[in-house]
Amino acid sequence: MKTLVVVGHPQIEDSSTQQFLKEVADFPNVTWHALTTFDLTVTDEQKLVETADRIVLQFPLYWYSAPAILKNWLDQVFTRRFAYPDAMGSLVGKELGIAVSLGSPAKNFAAGASENYSLSQIMTPFQALAHKLQMSFLPTFVIDQFGYQSDDMKARLLINYQRYLTQKRLGHFDDQTNWLIDRLTTLIASAPEEKRQQLSLILEQIQNNQSTLEDLQMNLKMIQDMEES
Repeated sequence: MKTLVVVGHPQIEDSSTQQFLKEVADFPNVTWHALTTFDLTVTDEQKLVETADRIVLQFPLYWYSAPAILKNWLDQVFTRRFAYPDAMGSLVGKELGIAVSLGSPAKNFAAGASENYSLSQIMTPFQALAHKLQMSFLPTFVIDQFGYQSDDMKARLLINYQRYLTQKRLGHFDDQTNWLIDRLTTLIASAPEEKRQQLSLILEQIQNNQSTLEDLQMNLKMIQDMEES
């Protein structure tokens, strides 16, 4: 699976959030594409889109939407001829994800809270775009006040962001576990000798827990089958 991350941030070089995300997005099948100008070579941008299976629009929330530089990219690149299903249909079957960073706490985005609207409601225009172009709309990935996060929170953010970019199916526990196993296996192969044992113990624990979960799921399926027969 190939992922294209289109980053729309007006001051990207000064953003500690984006610099952190860029560093941890270093995977062979992930293309980090930061927008730095409103002047685009549309055909080149469309070629990038065509080669991707998952397109992630990444931006800070500006007045409940994306910054102008990303909106400009969408307007120029997602043309009717290129994007509409009844024309070239270049986006049909692809996935569309949103990675949004917040200056206000995520807990404020809820009915009755200070922002009064949920992030799902605010992201509705992007969901409508995905529906129009026959794309699969992914759950929104939220970066909650990066500057206030502890080291532990940033470590969790790192793993979850990498999964968002590279895990084939999101929202499935088995796929999350398999992703972690694959990632740890890769790390063990390249880790210094003194770290391999620790990583191997973590891998073994995850694999043991996965076996327990699989047994539980099998037993539940047997019970369901007995009830239906």
